[in-house]
Amino acid sequence: MASIEEKVEELIQNQVKELGYELYDVQYVKEGKDYFLRIFIDKPEGIDLNDCEKVSNEINPIIDKANYLKEAYFLEVSSPGVERILRKDKHLQQNIGKEIEIKLFKPIENEKTQEGFLKQYNEETVTIETNHVEKTIDRKNIALMKLKYHFE
Repeated sequence: MASIEEKVEELIQNQVKELGYELYDVQYVKEGKDYFLRIFIDKPEGIDLNDCEKVSNEINPIIDKANYLKEAYFLEVSSPGVERILRKDKHLQQNIGKEIEIKLFKPIENEKTQEGFLKQYNEETVTIETNHVEKTIDRKNIALMKLKYHFE
């Protein structure tokens, strides 16, 4: 059975695309006692507040009508940001060769954070390169992957 995130993504994908945006990701999370449905949108020139409002106004009635979410929730529409989270294969594919940061459940070489350039990935592993040394990491040990951005 599809998760709530997958159902919502399927439900709003075409509407978001018709508005001129890429649906980057959908996250449904509980934080404290509150539930949040987070919709991340993107476009080449970036996202501003007006874009978020436009998408929110269009998809809110669609999501409400589908009634997938039984709990009260907050809808948030935003950009994935410069240090965007990489959760899906399409995210990894878009960022081959770029620097990423990986947070681990279990340390590798006494480190719970690994950084390097994304070389390749498959269903079970992600390979990064740091100082001309490749490391292959089991995806089941990855708590979080995100694009690394150097602020100047």
